[in-house]
Amino acid sequence: MPDKIPTPGSPVRGSKTGKPIMALFDLLGRSWALGVIWQLSNGPKTFRDLQAACEGVSPTVLNRRLKELKASAIVAHDGNGYHLTDTGMALFSLLQPLGPWAIEWAKTLEERDTLPDA
Repeated sequence: MPDKIPTPGSPVRGSKTGKPIMALFDLLGRSWALGVIWQLSNGPKTFRDLQAACEGVSPTVLNRRLKELKASAIVAHDGNGYHLTDTGMALFSLLQPLGPWAIEWAKTLEERDTLPDA
């Protein structure tokens, strides 16, 4: 049975009452949800372009994620393909700083792993 789309006010992973932040985390924690948002931040993409940008995500998973993100008002589809809505762009603006942070974090882990054991 397919998972229900996480919505505030309904039970979601981590919250029986569906607190909005937990509904968002449930949605974003699904495979490829963040990848789709990240890829669409650069502008509209067709389904095929989005699938290629997401490193070959299966069509089934991509279709499911796009359906969920559209139902959540984060993604829309028009004649130019899939794109982030204003709500989706606002969400991406909050996620975007995690990119540089993740690069620094990776360097920290890499440096730690190259140090000899004390």
